[in-house]
Amino acid sequence: MATSRYNDADLKEFKDLINEKLKEAQIDLDLLKGSLSHNDDHGTDDTGRSFNMMEDGSDTLSREEMAQLASRQEKFIGNLQNALVRIENKTYGICRATGKLIQKKRLMLVPHATLSIEAKNAQS
Repeated sequence: MATSRYNDADLKEFKDLINEKLKEAQIDLDLLKGSLSHNDDHGTDDTGRSFNMMEDGSDTLSREEMAQLASRQEKFIGNLQNALVRIENKTYGICRATGKLIQKKRLMLVPHATLSIEAKNAQS
């Protein structure tokens, strides 16, 4: 019979990995948010208006990209936090589609995964 859940030692290993990824993700998010809030000041106060207008087009694109990255990062952080809740509930690593255990190798690469490879491929 297959194991129905990961043991406490495995769950602790996953928890440590997720907490490390959470720290890194939060640092990245803070950097993105910092870039977004400081992006208005691009050191062109003393240059002519025409130069500022040319630069505004590329600025807008990078601001939109940074905002999109920040949004993705916030979603990633939320997914990691949800994974920690599943660890506390001892439901971590169980595929929400099949009810089977997700391979440890997959969880080490994608610690917030809620689907096994088989279930993920079936979605596509």
